Amino acid sequence: MSALVEAPEFKARAILLGERLDLRSWRSADAVATNPLVVRVRGGGAAALYRHGVVVFFGVHAAEEVNFLSQLGPCVTNAYSEPEVEEIDVHVDGTERESLTGGDVVLADAGVERLQVLADVLSKSVLLSLYEQKVASDFDRIEPLAAQLGRSGRIPRHSKELLKMIGSMVLVEHRMVGRAAIAEKPEILWENPTLETLFVKLEDEYEITTRHAALERKLNLIAQTANTVMELLSSKHSLRVEWYIVILILVDIVLSLYEKLVGPI
Repeated sequence: MSALVEAPEFKARAILLGERLDLRSWRSADAVATNPLVVRVRGGGAAALYRHGVVVFFGVHAAEEVNFLSQLGPCVTNAYSEPEVEEIDVHVDGTERESLTGGDVVLADAGVERLQVLADVLSKSVLLSLYEQKVASDFDRIEPLAAQLGRSGRIPRHSKELLKMIGSMVLVEHRMVGRAAIAEKPEILWENPTLETLFVKLEDEYEITTRHAALERKLNLIAQTANTVMELLSSKHSLRVEWYIVILILVDIVLSLYEKLVGPI
């Protein structure tokens, strides 16, 4: 297949625009590949579009990138005010071995298959960057809770806010596993197994597996904390109900004794 980018050197730039991209209305005539959807950009270059909110540009000038993003705007759900960005310089040289040197990637060609592999890794990296920041922030807020639970076995105030935060972490895990499928290999490798080596090199460079595993560990700890909080809340509620029942029984006994000794009230 012919090269999507004619220049021997260009920049690959991934931008996380929002929670989701609705690509159903995108013009199929512009597509040169699907899964992910890859389209040519007016003025030169190409873009790979992902439903989990990422667009990856290849060799697109700044002005054309702005125009493309403005067209894409109506398709973005819950756009981020400060999008995450990941970029890398790409060198096309069929005489050299495909590699990553000094933060740059060398490709044998700029055909759609290799760009899809590169786009897959960049899109996962930029998505992980967002989740790492979010989980790290909330993880720091959970640490004092764990310390207090260890000391007193009691739940601090504002438990509802804590449960909302835990719910947001569950949503992060759902998006990582469901929408982005970060732990899975791109389908292009099943059709082109010769690209496996390139994918592994890129995945190692961006530490996709390691970062994903670290997030999973933190999310699992948050889930364990959630279970502990829910059990304590349930126990606290049950104890309160039991005391209410005891009090009602005592009141009923007192009234019964009073009626026997004094007469009906």
